[in-house]
Amino acid sequence: MGYLSGLELEHAREFIEQARKVALNSSCGRSRCGSVIVSANEIIGKGFNSPPGNLHSQRRCAYDKKNYDAKVSDKSCCVHAEERAIIDALRNNPLKLNGSRLYFVRLAEKSDCVQCSGNPWCTICSKMALDVGIGQFTLVHKAGVCAYSTEEYNTLSFNYASAVKS
Repeated sequence: MGYLSGLELEHAREFIEQARKVALNSSCGRSRCGSVIVSANEIIGKGFNSPPGNLHSQRRCAYDKKNYDAKVSDKSCCVHAEERAIIDALRNNPLKLNGSRLYFVRLAEKSDCVQCSGNPWCTICSKMALDVGIGQFTLVHKAGVCAYSTEEYNTLSFNYASAVKS
């Protein structure tokens, strides 16, 4: 894990802005997220969170319920922004995924501004990113833009999930 600086941070801010624009397409009623995957300073995949096929009729987030079905591993009705970006890259640029960098943003609740992310926690996205060869996972924190190796992101996500369940 490391905070970006200099020219690398300038480039990251451009891609974070692109992820923010992608997040505006989200139809999720709970949170709007966006991701872009970048290889050699080129966006090779884009995604936003929304129900599968963007079907509004399938909005039934268990996150909004106190007594959700414990058998469901992902309580969201949405395909995650990271998943959609990976699918997009696999469809259109599969040979460019290895060693790429994924940028993830979540928009603030009542604005189109990027809000700070928490710690890595989504094992669904971390496993997918690791499996397709994405090299880094990038989040916006209060302290700055932070890049994690995808393996580290995956480990932190699993540690978080384990701590929550105990």
